[in-house]
Formats: sequence, structure tokens, C-alpha cells
Amino acid sequence: MSTLDQKPTFNLKAVLQETGLKADTLRAWERRYGLPRPERTAGGHRLYSQRDIDTIKWLAARQGEGMRISQAVDLWHNLETDRQDPLQVMEFTTSGAAPAPISLPEGETMAELRQAWASACLAFDEPKVNQVQALAYALFPVEAVCLELLQKGLAELGQGWYRGEVTVQQEHFASEMVVRRLEALVAATPPSTRPERILIACPPQEEHTVSALLLTLLLRRRGWDVLYLGANVPVGRLEEAIATVGPKLVILPAQQLHTAATTLPMGRLLQAQGIPLAFGGRVFNLLPELRTRIPGHFLGESLDVTPQMVREILPAPPPLPPVQSASHAYQQALAHYRERQALIEAQMWQTMKPDGIRLDHLNIANTHLELNLKAALALGELDLLKADVDWVAGLVSHHRLPGNLVPRYLNAYHQAAETHLDERGAPVITYLAQLSRGKAFPEGRAP
Repeated sequence: MSTLDQKPTFNLKAVLQETGLKADTLRAWERRYGLPRPERTAGGHRLYSQRDIDTIKWLAARQGEGMRISQAVDLWHNLETDRQDPLQVMEFTTSGAAPAPISLPEGETMAELRQAWASACLAFDEPKVNQVQALAYALFPVEAVCLELLQKGLAELGQGWYRGEVTVQQEHFASEMVVRRLEALVAATPPSTRPERILIACPPQEEHTVSALLLTLLLRRRGWDVLYLGANVPVGRLEEAIATVGPKLVILPAQQLHTAATTLPMGRLLQAQGIPLAFGGRVFNLLPELRTRIPGHFLGESLDVTPQMVREILPAPPPLPPVQSASHAYQQALAHYRERQALIEAQMWQTMKPDGIRLDHLNIANTHLELNLKAALALGELDLLKADVDWVAGLVSHHRLPGNLVPRYLNAYHQAAETHLDERGAPVITYLAQLSRGKAFPEGRAP
């Protein structure tokens, strides 16, 4: 915004002609809400700058989207608090076709906003998505919108994809909308006021960034100096960053079993250096027993409690709870399985080819199973696989694929493992036999 844009130049009559509003309306806005903020001549007449005119158009545009003027003013102040220029973040021009107003039931609760947001995402309607988000920020605190609208809304769409009701393109569009908004909010956070520096990164192979971004935002808004490294950070790169940054705490959120296992080497490294590790994420909520396998501090089952958990860890971390390590038999089985993995995959192709399965689909299935099988061995408990295989069985059912697909695949994989693994792979062979017969599942949950 140039100094000319902020120079008081226009009288009230010119502003009324430019904006189409009434003089009483502008005076009421100025008196009740402090917007706009015209200067006064020596004779007491109002003089408006170009920015004042743009501010008036911005407020009028929000009204056209369905907000009350008080909500629009609150949104303006919220954006300024987050160090964002409202005129840069959202459209204020009234030329052209205006977006359709958001229709919400009486009360405008967060659940209703979340439903409107999800509907806009399903329709790939980016302007409507932004409108709903803007209204939510006018009505609720930033943290509440991020957790109750963005995070929960995205989770609901993810469940819709799992049930076969939402396409992968719709789910990806919604994810992009959430990530873009969170990145903007993180970039706008004020400077830190606390001495401790925190490093947050998604562990190796973890591509889901929403939880890590949300955690970065929540902690930054509470004054911590947080460095966020993004998705899929290799252990070597993470080690380099730690040596350079010198954090007082490292947080590695994981959403999947195999990415939880990738935190193990980093946890051991941090433990040797005396730097505390904290972790959390979907997989640790789904499998509470997994928490005892990671040498770090569990941050709780929901992000809203995480800042309090971080306060309890810093500046003097409590002692780590006991950690269960993989047995020698499991470590031996893991090394042996890695050696013979390619042979098992080759036999799987020969076995499944007559069924007409595509090679790329078989590779996806093999990769999914093998990543999680190796993770369960590294973590020291093959029963950790149950939830994932059960999830896959549900996915197959919801997407109306052949009902015997999962048992047939698991049986073929068991036979291939039995052919190529010797006694060192006994834990793997035994557990695959249980999976293929459905005995590894709680009653009523077999695929």
C-alpha cells in the first residue's frame, strides 16, 4: 500500500458515489466499530483515503457474502491481529458477479459451518470455501476454527472417501485448501516470546502434514519459537537440522504404523544427546499400546491439549516412561525378511497373475503390507498389524471389491513367505498364517 493510497483526499460525497452506501451507514460504522478511520479538516469535515474507500468496499463485500457488519469488523481485526492485511487476503471489489451468499441454518454453529465448508469442498468451489472460512474466523477464535472446522472437516471427508462416498480428488482438494490456510496462518504468527526453541517435522515417509502444521500454529500462537521442517524428513537431514538449530524439544507427529516406526532411530539418537522427543498422531490414538514402544513423551489424543503437554515437558523434561524394545527374535526376523522380500514379491506376481490382478495394483498392496510388517517387527509386536489389515478389509468392502480379495491375497503372501523364509522368519510365517485364516482378528472383525 503506497503513501498515496493512505493520503486523505476524498470528501464524503465522493466516497458515497464510489461505494453506493448511505452517509448514515458510514457514520454508524465509524462510531460503533472504528472503521473506516477518516481524517478531519480544520472545519471538521471527513476526508477519506483510498485505503478507507477500499476498507468500506471490503466490509460491504463481506456483507454481500452473508455476514453481519459486526462479524465483518471482527474478521478484519482478527486478520490484523494475525499480521495479515485484510485487503490482500480477501477480495473487496464489488464489480462483476458477486459470490452467492452462504446459506446457514439459524444459529450458525461450528457444525453448520463445517457442513457448509465440506459441501463447498465437494463441489470444488474455492470461493465458497474461502467465504465459509472467513465467516468462521469472524465468529470464533482462530484455534477453534482450525481444530473444529478445518481438522474435523477434513477428517470427515477422509471418512467419506473410506466409505466410497467421496472421490480421492475431492479429498485432495480439501486437503490443499486446509494446508494453504494453515501455512498462511503460520507465516502470520508474531515473533516468539519464549526462550525454548522447538523443532517439528514429519518423520521419514510421512506425507500427512495437517497435524504438524496445526501443532506449529498452536505453539507459535502461544509464544514458542517453532521451526517446522515439513513432510517426509529423512533421519540424516533431521539430524543435521538438530545440530544446527539446537532445539530444546523435537516433535515428530506420525499418522501411520510404518511412519511411527521411523521415529525409533531418531528417538534413540535424541535420547543419547539429551534432547527430549515428543510424539502423537492418529496411529497412537488407534493403537494406544504403541505409545510404550517410542522413546519419547506422548502429547495426548487431541491437539487442543498439546500446548499444555509441551508446557509440562519444557523447560525440565520429566523422566521417560519405560520403553518396550523388539526382542532378538523379532530383530532377526526383520533382517531376514528384508533379505528375502524381493523373492516373496516375485512369487506373489506368479501366484496372483492368473486372477487378472494388475501389476501396479499388486505392487501397491505389497508395499502397504511390507511397510507395516517391517514396522511391526521393528516395534516388537506383530499384533500391531491387526488394525491396518482390518482397515484394508473395510476399504475393500466399502468400495464394493470382491469380498474374498483380502483373504486370498493374505493366503498367497503367507505361502510365499513360507517358501522363502527359513526358521529365522518364524514369527512372520506364524503371524501371516493367523492373518490368512482370520485368527489374528478380534471376533467378528475378520476380513
